[in-house]
Amino acid sequence: MRKLFFFLLVLVFMACANQGQGPDGGPYDETPPKVVRMSPAIGQLNAKNKKIEIVFDENIKVENGQENIIVSPPQLEPPEISSSGKRIKIELLDTLKPNTTYTIDFGDAIVDNNEGNPLGTFTYYFSTGEKSDTMEISGHVIDAENLSPLQGLLVGLYYEDSDSAFLQRPLDRVGRTDESGFFSIKGVPQGRYRLYALKDMDGDYKFSSRAEMIGFTDSLLTTSCFTDMRYDTIWRDTTTYDSIVATEFTHYLPDNVVLKAFQHTNVPRHFLKQQRDVPQWFRMYFTGPSQHVPEIKGLNFDATDAFVEDRNKGNDTITYWLKDTAMYKQDTLMFAYTFYETDDSANIDTLRTDTIELISRVTFAKQQKELREKMEKWQKQLEKRHKRGDYSDEKPPIDYMKIELRSNSGQIAPNQNPELVFPEPLVRLDTQSIHLLLGPDTMQTPARFRLIQSPYEKGRFKVFGEWRYDQRYTLEIDSAALYGLSGSFNNGFKGSFKVAAEKDFGTCMVNVAGADTNYVVQFMADETKILQEARVSKYGNADFYYIRPGKYYLRLFIDKDGDGKWTTGDIVQRRQAETVYYYPEQFEVRAGWDEVVNWNPTALPITKQKPEKLIKSKKKKAKQTAHQKNVERTRERR
Repeated sequence: MRKLFFFLLVLVFMACANQGQGPDGGPYDETPPKVVRMSPAIGQLNAKNKKIEIVFDENIKVENGQENIIVSPPQLEPPEISSSGKRIKIELLDTLKPNTTYTIDFGDAIVDNNEGNPLGTFTYYFSTGEKSDTMEISGHVIDAENLSPLQGLLVGLYYEDSDSAFLQRPLDRVGRTDESGFFSIKGVPQGRYRLYALKDMDGDYKFSSRAEMIGFTDSLLTTSCFTDMRYDTIWRDTTTYDSIVATEFTHYLPDNVVLKAFQHTNVPRHFLKQQRDVPQWFRMYFTGPSQHVPEIKGLNFDATDAFVEDRNKGNDTITYWLKDTAMYKQDTLMFAYTFYETDDSANIDTLRTDTIELISRVTFAKQQKELREKMEKWQKQLEKRHKRGDYSDEKPPIDYMKIELRSNSGQIAPNQNPELVFPEPLVRLDTQSIHLLLGPDTMQTPARFRLIQSPYEKGRFKVFGEWRYDQRYTLEIDSAALYGLSGSFNNGFKGSFKVAAEKDFGTCMVNVAGADTNYVVQFMADETKILQEARVSKYGNADFYYIRPGKYYLRLFIDKDGDGKWTTGDIVQRRQAETVYYYPEQFEVRAGWDEVVNWNPTALPITKQKPEKLIKSKKKKAKQTAHQKNVERTRERR
């Protein structure tokens, strides 16, 4: 009896060990799941059943089915996909199209339940006609502006050569990009096609909103195929390499399409919100830019020359400063506001007029009350001091205008300019009362300068001067030299900054092969921070001066329209975004040195140029395979 008990105990132990697998229970299972039955059979012709069942030889699971599984032709009613035990069940809810090949591409979503061994890329297909279409088109989708791979975008095609099809009806066949931007469209009939990429925001499988990122090929693509060889590694056991086996397969073309996706020229523009915190100003927000400046027609006030406007470049955030102090007393402003807004159905911008009613959160009366209370409090404190015989502070409190000198933490390069920033637009600026002094406090001499007002923010000025290496400058502003729109004025101000020494900088000289003066090179600290820009000279070079020591990147774009900035594309006009290239390596600039970079922008494929450190795509974490686990296990046991 005791022997039987121990025998059963050993069997239970072995069963448990095999379930877990690992260092103490034998090697990890490296065998991927296998398909043992499909209903209907894969490749079924004249199919009418919309329910599919796939059975495997072991328990499986489907990882991230919504992201990894793509059905083509696209289904406007999402199919129902479920997995349980050894089975996957799919039910298509859309009506089946006649004479059409349907593909359900699982990618690498199917894995075994224990070790996660992937089945490998698996595509189920059937046809509602007399034959199956087997051609494939594959490639990559990247961001046109920064060349990063784009994950989760639809890539699709149209059978007909029509520029307007993309704007009118869903794509005929689709694939989806993975974390590396790769896509594959399967079940394609032999023919010629236009290819599109789409960030499908509304799930209608067509371009329907300017908020949707898009990309397209300039020319038609022709499908073809040929017999090719694939070479696979065969392992003698879990750790020992055996041989390489050549396997014949069908190679489908084109397989290297690159789609450069971009945001449309204009994103949809809608009125977002209004804001009036205090009586002196109010602010209007829009969701997108416009060249049109909104118009105000006062309903309970005269809007003629009533405001000073602070606007950003795209006119999507506008601050209106009230000029007339009498208007401060109006707690409510009513006006007709005319602006451009996107008609989502027609996808064009049209003029719209709304009636706006603005109520200040803090009324002018409340502001005046707070000032009186503040003065009364000061007066009582003054009387108490007088009783003690203290007459040292006889001036009432004044809320002086705040002045900010922005100078890169107090040290600038010779090609930089500090900024003076005020909290509101100015109605008076006495330049004779502003002084720039060169040198230390004990040996200061006047220095020439000029102030240039920002074209967008009326309370911001740049200070331009003839900056000298390793010198300190002091900017002094006399009292009452500045008056703001609300009537506030400044107290005396003093701020200083220093120009760095020449030895603190390096120079970078970039020679661009095959470039002309349409090329603009950007000198970058990271993906978003552009430190300097330079147009390539007629000699093919772009030079960057006053570079602080560090590691940097280079990007360039071909300024086709000559406006000095990167320009996105336009699907309606069939215009691609301006071409972008990256220098493929990070490089270092050292103090006191001239770094020379020789760059051929077309030496590498566009998908291989961007340095890995700058790529922001969400890459899957490298998952340790069962084979790698077994290799480690063997190494640990030796």
